[in-house]
Amino acid sequence: MDDRQLRQWAQDHLIRTGLLIDVVPPWEGPIFARAQGSVIVDTAGKEYLDFNSGQMCSALGHNNPRVVKAIQQAATTLTHASSVFYNVPQIELAKRLADLVDRPLAKSMFIQSGADSTEGAILLARRYTGRTAIGAFHLAFHGYSDVTRAMSFCATAPGYGPVLPGIYAFPTPYCYRCRQRPADGGCCMTSLTVGLEVLDRQCGGELAGIIVEPLVSAGGVIDLPPGFLGALRRECDKRGALLILDEAQTGLGKLGTMFAYQEAGVIPDIMTLSKHLGGGIAVSAVVTTAAIEDRAAAGGMIFGHSHSGDPLACAAAVASIEEIVAENLPEKARHIGQQWQSLMGELQKQHEVIGDIRGRGLLQGVELVRDRETRVPATRETTKVFQECVRTGLLFSVRGPHRNVLRFVPPFTTTPEQLARAAEMLDAAIRKA
Repeated sequence: MDDRQLRQWAQDHLIRTGLLIDVVPPWEGPIFARAQGSVIVDTAGKEYLDFNSGQMCSALGHNNPRVVKAIQQAATTLTHASSVFYNVPQIELAKRLADLVDRPLAKSMFIQSGADSTEGAILLARRYTGRTAIGAFHLAFHGYSDVTRAMSFCATAPGYGPVLPGIYAFPTPYCYRCRQRPADGGCCMTSLTVGLEVLDRQCGGELAGIIVEPLVSAGGVIDLPPGFLGALRRECDKRGALLILDEAQTGLGKLGTMFAYQEAGVIPDIMTLSKHLGGGIAVSAVVTTAAIEDRAAAGGMIFGHSHSGDPLACAAAVASIEEIVAENLPEKARHIGQQWQSLMGELQKQHEVIGDIRGRGLLQGVELVRDRETRVPATRETTKVFQECVRTGLLFSVRGPHRNVLRFVPPFTTTPEQLARAAEMLDAAIRKA
């Protein structure tokens, strides 16, 4: 298909809703046609290193053979089924997840997107506790539906009407920009203690749960201080509230353990999964305990959509889990993360604009600043770096409250040579910016 014709059709017929639309408008950027592994190709035949893994949903690599085979088989067996009755792939997926998670987590339900799974988790917490209030980080992102937009504070924008009531923000522990950081460089728990004091006042005993990302991604690739999740777990228990972990971007091997909660030694009451769960196919999960599921179900909880538990999507997710386990992808994520941070460390020595390097495994962040001492965000420079990288063939995201954090999510398939090439392109883009 002619590139100019496609662009005209897009301009005439697509509603403009894209992320970073003011940085690289989609009608001016590449139009993607095909992909394999860590490389995606546009309609002009230009190749890009996809260090965003699509929208982080192709972390297994584009067109993973095991997932493709599962989709092909499902497409000739059962593509869609009733959301009233169970189907075989749905049950198989629930068993695969139950074998991966730690008890008392044991039960799952499957929907389509990360926003869907967040909504399901919030509903479970409310039905189980009989309360309504939900706490979330002030730099959180949990989706773009009306419910999840209310708790996606890092993406707050005017003009969407009143947000869902009963959602409250508390401070994200952003160590690089913490004003209370001790002189010895360690991390304090001020954000937790003060945040919970305010949350208690706001909620008036109605706190049903607190939802957090184990590594805050869209908010700026912010890793939580050591001990933070454990302390939060204890504080939730004191209040009879549930701890909900959004592992859309951190689970299933991406950070170097099967789930991020395992490294912290903290088991949540409810966990959500999405992104690469389906190996590129839309499917998400809510995982919880038998006790929570039992009380919620006994109370008549109803949740789902027309495509909840679709057999094709569940079959893809089963194959995705098989790939993660069989290929020991958590270990591969650790190696990729270590090599990337080493490459970024070398760039930091050359470029004063690189203020901080952080992240784990496949989820990496580089924060750009105009001055390392004052840490003034280099927002304008970040935009120029991003635009230049897209032009030369490196894809990633720009995130953070100041839009000065480069977020890299290379697929598990990324080779050492591709990592080095990406670092070279980033180096050149920084020099030009």
